[in-house]
Amino acid sequence: MRLSAVNLTCQRGGREVFADVSFSVAAGELLAITGRNGAGKSSLLRIVVGLIRIAQGRLILEGGNPELSIGEQAHYLGHQDALKPALSVDENLRFWTGFLGGKGADAAQAIETVGLRDLGDLPAAYLSAGQRRRLSIARLIAVKRPMWLLDEPMNTLDAAAQDRLTALIRAHLAEGGLVLAATHGSLGIAGMQQLHLGEQDR
Repeated sequence: MRLSAVNLTCQRGGREVFADVSFSVAAGELLAITGRNGAGKSSLLRIVVGLIRIAQGRLILEGGNPELSIGEQAHYLGHQDALKPALSVDENLRFWTGFLGGKGADAAQAIETVGLRDLGDLPAAYLSAGQRRRLSIARLIAVKRPMWLLDEPMNTLDAAAQDRLTALIRAHLAEGGLVLAATHGSLGIAGMQQLHLGEQDR
């Protein structure tokens, strides 16, 4: 599998966020998207997953499922954790697992993996920011998808949770997955590619 972008331009609210952005990332590779605030890191991920229209340029996915869109073959972990506060930890993940086509056993294992097993009955409204992030990360591993699109994935995580996420990313890459991650800091992954956006503020 290979995801390529050719001369992408993003416009939002009548403003050009970035222009002529190109990259190519293949199975087993991680592309770190860097740049100052407002450079378009989050917007680029949202374009890939299909939440923002491409103003110019194109995205090409080789080796994926031709019956599915790029977004349907990707997990998107955005700034805001997609959780319903009134539902418990287990209920939230079971919802997403069912919606995305996974199995209940996979959800249970994912909760264990991110260290939330003892909080399974707790409503998500009572989770800390770091625990909410870990619950969102559980969605990445409960349902297998080849592409992970991660927007500042280490935010709100303590050192142990950051190490756990780094290990999950490495395992995903080792299994032939590919990762695009918008980040200000290091992800601890050797050999990653880098795309820098916004040499100047727009």
